[in-house]
Amino acid sequence: MSPSDARAQHERLQEGLRAYGANYREFTRRFANWLGLHSTDAEALIEILTAEERGGTLSPARLSERISLSNSATTALLNRLEQAGHIVRSREHDDRRVITLRSTARIQTLADEFFGPLGAKVVDAVMDRYSPEELRRFEEFLADLRTTMTAHMAEPAPPQPSELS
Repeated sequence: MSPSDARAQHERLQEGLRAYGANYREFTRRFANWLGLHSTDAEALIEILTAEERGGTLSPARLSERISLSNSATTALLNRLEQAGHIVRSREHDDRRVITLRSTARIQTLADEFFGPLGAKVVDAVMDRYSPEELRRFEEFLADLRTTMTAHMAEPAPPQPSELS
């Protein structure tokens, strides 16, 4: 592959990832609208549901990191989700100071109703077309991208541009 062809392929991949991210944000926004929530509240709810789906849980501090909110903003968000009946906070750890976030059965049912059709399409119509080896390489690619981006975001930001005269 020529350097020009490689550069064009890299640009197509970057555009595809950007477009996927935009679609994901739009789908999250639609989920929020469907539930009558702010998009940040829906994003937090998705993080909680996803953690549970993978056999884990989130604490308020970990959720705050995942959605890039301050602790106080996360507390306000969790208050809204709890008042709406979407989550519960519990103290399940030996250290009673540790709070665990759990979704309610009602929101799990609603999330399944909303996301289920897309999940089936992604798994059945897209992922099944690729071999396990191709998917493993794609997982590796995405992990490498995420690691690189996370490391870059941990670096100090460049100085803010000065105002144009």
